[in-house]
Amino acid sequence: MDKSNNPVLLEIQELHKEFDNKEILKGISLSLHKGEVLVVLGPSGCGKSTLLRCLNGLEKIESGDIKFKDISLTDKNTDWQKTRENIGMVFQNYELFPHMTVIENILLGPLKVQKREKSEALAKAEQLLDRVGLLDRKDAYPRQLSGGQKQRIAIVRALCMNPEIILFDEVTASLDPEMVREVLDVILGLAKQGMTMVIVTHEMGFAHAVADRIVFMDEGKICELSEPKEFFTNPKTERAQHFLNIFQY
Repeated sequence: MDKSNNPVLLEIQELHKEFDNKEILKGISLSLHKGEVLVVLGPSGCGKSTLLRCLNGLEKIESGDIKFKDISLTDKNTDWQKTRENIGMVFQNYELFPHMTVIENILLGPLKVQKREKSEALAKAEQLLDRVGLLDRKDAYPRQLSGGQKQRIAIVRALCMNPEIILFDEVTASLDPEMVREVLDVILGLAKQGMTMVIVTHEMGFAHAVADRIVFMDEGKICELSEPKEFFTNPKTERAQHFLNIFQY
Protein backbone atom coordinates (compact mmCIF):
# COMPACT_ATOMS: atom_id res chain seq x y z
CA MET A 1 0.00 0.00 0.00
CA ASP A 2 1.36 3.40 -1.06
CA LYS A 3 1.98 5.62 1.99
CA SER A 4 3.26 8.62 0.01
CA ASN A 5 -0.08 10.41 0.30
CA ASN A 6 -0.02 10.16 4.09
CA PRO A 7 1.19 13.18 6.11
CA VAL A 8 4.96 13.52 6.54
CA LEU A 9 5.86 12.95 10.19
CA LEU A 10 9.63 13.29 9.94
CA GLU A 11 11.66 15.31 7.45
CA ILE A 12 15.47 15.13 7.32
CA GLN A 13 17.18 17.90 5.37
CA GLU A 14 20.88 17.87 4.41
CA LEU A 15 21.97 16.24 7.66
CA HIS A 16 25.71 16.33 8.42
CA LYS A 17 27.37 14.66 11.38
CA GLU A 18 31.06 14.44 12.33
CA PHE A 19 33.10 12.47 14.87
CA ASP A 20 36.66 13.70 15.55
CA ASN A 21 36.63 15.80 12.38
CA LYS A 22 35.57 12.80 10.29
CA GLU A 23 32.30 13.23 8.43
CA ILE A 24 29.98 10.32 9.21
CA LEU A 25 26.76 11.59 7.63
CA LYS A 26 27.22 13.54 4.43
CA GLY A 27 24.06 15.44 3.61
CA ILE A 28 21.27 12.95 4.35
CA SER A 29 17.81 14.03 3.14
CA LEU A 30 14.82 11.79 3.72
CA SER A 31 11.11 11.91 4.54
CA LEU A 32 9.02 9.51 6.61
CA HIS A 33 5.27 9.35 6.11
CA LYS A 34 2.69 8.36 8.72
CA GLY A 35 2.28 4.58 8.79
CA GLU A 36 5.39 4.02 6.67
CA VAL A 37 8.19 1.56 7.41
CA LEU A 38 11.63 2.64 6.21
CA VAL A 39 14.34 -0.02 6.41
CA VAL A 40 17.91 1.26 6.36
CA LEU A 41 20.49 -1.13 4.92
CA GLY A 42 24.19 -0.81 4.32
CA PRO A 43 27.62 -2.08 5.35
CA SER A 44 28.92 -1.68 8.89
CA GLY A 45 30.25 1.81 9.55
CA CYS A 46 28.19 3.51 6.84
CA GLY A 47 26.30 5.71 9.33
CA LYS A 48 23.03 3.82 9.81
CA SER A 49 23.00 3.76 13.61
CA THR A 50 24.39 7.30 13.80
CA LEU A 51 21.45 8.47 11.70
CA LEU A 52 18.96 6.93 14.13
CA ARG A 53 20.76 8.45 17.11
CA CYS A 54 20.56 11.88 15.48
CA LEU A 55 16.83 11.46 14.92
CA ASN A 56 16.40 10.65 18.62
CA GLY A 57 18.57 13.53 19.82
CA LEU A 58 21.30 11.24 21.17
CA GLU A 59 23.87 12.82 18.84
CA LYS A 60 24.23 16.49 17.95
CA ILE A 61 24.49 17.34 14.28
CA GLU A 62 26.87 19.75 12.56
CA SER A 63 24.38 21.12 10.05
CA GLY A 64 21.05 20.42 8.41
CA ASP A 65 17.63 20.07 9.96
CA ILE A 66 15.30 17.43 11.36
CA LYS A 67 11.61 18.30 11.44
CA PHE A 68 8.93 16.40 13.33
CA LYS A 69 5.49 17.47 12.10
CA ASP A 70 7.06 20.63 10.59
CA ILE A 71 8.67 21.57 13.93
CA SER A 72 12.47 21.83 13.81
CA LEU A 73 14.23 19.57 16.30
CA THR A 74 17.57 21.33 15.80
CA ASP A 75 16.34 24.42 17.62
CA LYS A 76 18.32 24.96 20.83
CA ASN A 77 15.04 25.14 22.76
CA THR A 78 13.93 21.65 21.70
CA ASP A 79 12.74 19.61 24.68
CA TRP A 80 14.26 16.25 23.75
CA GLN A 81 12.72 14.48 26.71
CA LYS A 82 9.29 15.41 25.39
CA THR A 83 10.29 14.66 21.80
CA ARG A 84 11.46 11.15 22.72
CA GLU A 85 7.95 10.41 23.91
CA ASN A 86 6.92 10.82 20.25
CA ILE A 87 10.03 9.33 18.67
CA GLY A 88 10.83 6.17 20.61
CA MET A 89 13.92 4.04 20.11
CA VAL A 90 14.75 0.39 20.73
CA PHE A 91 18.42 -0.56 20.97
CA GLN A 92 20.21 -3.85 20.36
CA ASN A 93 21.23 -4.21 24.02
CA TYR A 94 17.77 -3.92 25.64
CA GLU A 95 18.87 -1.42 28.35
CA LEU A 96 16.50 -2.86 30.94
CA PHE A 97 17.17 -2.04 34.59
CA PRO A 98 18.32 -5.33 36.18
CA HIS A 99 16.99 -4.50 39.66
CA MET A 100 13.45 -3.85 38.39
CA THR A 101 10.82 -6.34 37.27
CA VAL A 102 9.50 -6.40 33.73
CA ILE A 103 6.40 -4.39 34.61
CA GLU A 104 8.42 -1.89 36.65
CA ASN A 105 10.77 -1.35 33.69
CA ILE A 106 7.83 -0.76 31.37
CA LEU A 107 5.93 1.61 33.69
CA LEU A 108 8.91 3.78 34.61
CA GLY A 109 8.51 6.16 31.65
CA PRO A 110 4.71 6.46 31.62
CA LEU A 111 4.55 7.12 35.39
CA LYS A 112 7.72 9.15 36.06
CA VAL A 113 8.07 11.03 32.77
CA GLN A 114 4.54 11.30 31.40
CA LYS A 115 2.85 11.40 34.83
CA ARG A 116 0.04 9.13 33.65
CA GLU A 117 -2.45 7.43 35.93
CA LYS A 118 -1.05 4.10 37.12
CA SER A 119 -4.24 2.18 36.37
CA GLU A 120 -4.30 3.39 32.75
CA ALA A 121 -0.57 2.80 32.18
CA LEU A 122 -0.75 -0.66 33.79
CA ALA A 123 -3.69 -1.67 31.62
CA LYS A 124 -1.80 -0.52 28.51
CA ALA A 125 1.37 -2.35 29.59
CA GLU A 126 -0.48 -5.60 30.26
CA GLN A 127 -2.30 -5.35 26.93
CA LEU A 128 1.03 -4.95 25.12
CA LEU A 129 2.68 -7.75 27.09
CA ASP A 130 -0.19 -10.02 26.16
CA ARG A 131 0.21 -9.05 22.51
CA VAL A 132 3.87 -10.17 22.51
CA GLY A 133 3.14 -13.30 24.53
CA LEU A 134 4.87 -12.24 27.75
CA LEU A 135 2.09 -11.26 30.14
CA ASP A 136 2.98 -14.20 32.37
CA ARG A 137 6.51 -12.78 32.76
CA LYS A 138 5.51 -9.33 34.02
CA ASP A 139 6.87 -9.96 37.54
CA ALA A 140 10.12 -11.56 36.36
CA TYR A 141 13.50 -9.83 36.46
CA PRO A 142 15.59 -9.34 33.29
CA ARG A 143 18.11 -11.98 34.41
CA GLN A 144 15.29 -14.54 34.28
CA LEU A 145 14.51 -13.84 30.62
CA SER A 146 16.03 -14.97 27.33
CA GLY A 147 17.54 -12.45 24.95
CA GLY A 148 14.50 -12.60 22.70
CA GLN A 149 12.18 -12.03 25.65
CA LYS A 150 14.25 -9.05 26.83
CA GLN A 151 14.08 -7.49 23.39
CA ARG A 152 10.32 -7.96 23.21
CA ILE A 153 10.07 -6.27 26.62
CA ALA A 154 12.19 -3.38 25.31
CA ILE A 155 9.73 -3.01 22.41
CA VAL A 156 6.76 -3.03 24.80
CA ARG A 157 8.48 -0.40 26.94
CA ALA A 158 8.84 1.87 23.90
CA LEU A 159 5.24 1.26 22.78
CA CYS A 160 3.85 2.01 26.23
CA MET A 161 4.98 5.65 25.83
CA ASN A 162 2.50 5.92 22.92
CA PRO A 163 5.08 7.18 20.38
CA GLU A 164 4.17 8.21 16.86
CA ILE A 165 7.45 6.84 15.47
CA ILE A 166 9.71 4.03 16.67
CA LEU A 167 13.35 3.66 15.64
CA PHE A 168 14.84 0.14 15.76
CA ASP A 169 18.63 -0.13 15.80
CA GLU A 170 19.83 -3.64 14.94
CA VAL A 171 17.49 -5.12 17.56
CA THR A 172 18.37 -8.72 16.65
CA ALA A 173 22.15 -8.25 16.38
CA SER A 174 22.94 -9.64 19.82
CA LEU A 175 20.41 -12.49 19.74
CA ASP A 176 20.96 -16.17 19.12
CA PRO A 177 19.50 -17.20 15.73
CA GLU A 178 16.56 -19.07 17.26
CA MET A 179 15.51 -15.94 19.16
CA VAL A 180 15.57 -13.63 16.14
CA ARG A 181 12.26 -14.79 14.68
CA GLU A 182 10.19 -14.02 17.78
CA VAL A 183 11.41 -10.41 17.82
CA LEU A 184 10.97 -9.88 14.08
CA ASP A 185 7.42 -11.28 14.27
CA VAL A 186 6.54 -8.58 16.82
CA ILE A 187 7.86 -5.84 14.51
CA LEU A 188 6.01 -7.32 11.52
CA GLY A 189 2.84 -7.20 13.61
CA LEU A 190 3.43 -3.52 14.38
CA ALA A 191 3.86 -2.80 10.68
CA LYS A 192 0.54 -4.47 9.88
CA GLN A 193 -1.10 -2.30 12.54
CA GLY A 194 0.21 0.87 10.87
CA MET A 195 3.07 1.81 13.21
CA THR A 196 5.48 4.32 11.68
CA MET A 197 9.00 2.91 11.92
CA VAL A 198 12.60 3.32 10.82
CA ILE A 199 14.48 0.02 11.08
CA VAL A 200 18.21 -0.63 10.79
CA THR A 201 18.81 -4.34 10.20
CA HIS A 202 21.00 -6.92 8.49
CA GLU A 203 18.10 -9.38 8.17
CA MET A 204 17.47 -9.23 4.41
CA GLY A 205 14.36 -11.43 4.27
CA PHE A 206 12.80 -9.44 7.07
CA ALA A 207 13.70 -6.15 5.35
CA HIS A 208 12.01 -7.32 2.17
CA ALA A 209 8.88 -8.38 4.06
CA VAL A 210 8.41 -5.36 6.32
CA ALA A 211 9.64 -2.32 4.35
CA ASP A 212 7.59 0.14 2.37
CA ARG A 213 10.87 1.65 1.16
CA ILE A 214 14.49 0.57 1.38
CA VAL A 215 17.18 3.14 2.14
CA PHE A 216 20.63 1.86 1.14
CA MET A 217 23.52 3.78 2.67
CA ASP A 218 27.24 3.68 2.04
CA GLU A 219 30.00 5.96 3.35
CA GLY A 220 27.57 8.33 5.00
CA LYS A 221 25.34 8.88 1.97
CA ILE A 222 22.08 7.49 0.63
CA CYS A 223 23.01 5.53 -2.49
CA GLU A 224 19.57 4.13 -3.29
CA LEU A 225 16.00 4.73 -2.17
CA SER A 226 13.42 2.38 -3.62
CA GLU A 227 10.65 -0.10 -2.97
CA PRO A 228 11.79 -3.51 -1.65
CA LYS A 229 10.96 -5.49 -4.77
CA GLU A 230 12.92 -3.10 -6.95
CA PHE A 231 15.90 -2.95 -4.60
CA PHE A 232 16.22 -6.70 -4.10
CA THR A 233 15.65 -7.69 -7.74
CA ASN A 234 17.24 -4.77 -9.57
CA PRO A 235 19.63 -2.70 -7.43
CA LYS A 236 20.83 0.34 -9.37
CA THR A 237 24.36 0.73 -8.02
CA GLU A 238 27.32 -1.63 -8.05
CA ARG A 239 27.75 -1.03 -4.33
CA ALA A 240 24.22 -2.28 -3.60
CA GLN A 241 24.70 -5.26 -5.92
CA HIS A 242 27.90 -6.21 -4.09
CA PHE A 243 26.18 -5.78 -0.71
CA LEU A 244 23.34 -8.11 -1.71
CA ASN A 245 25.76 -10.66 -3.15
CA ILE A 246 27.51 -10.88 0.22
CA PHE A 247 24.19 -11.79 1.81
CA GLN A 248 23.44 -14.10 -1.15
CA TYR A 249 20.10 -12.46 -1.60
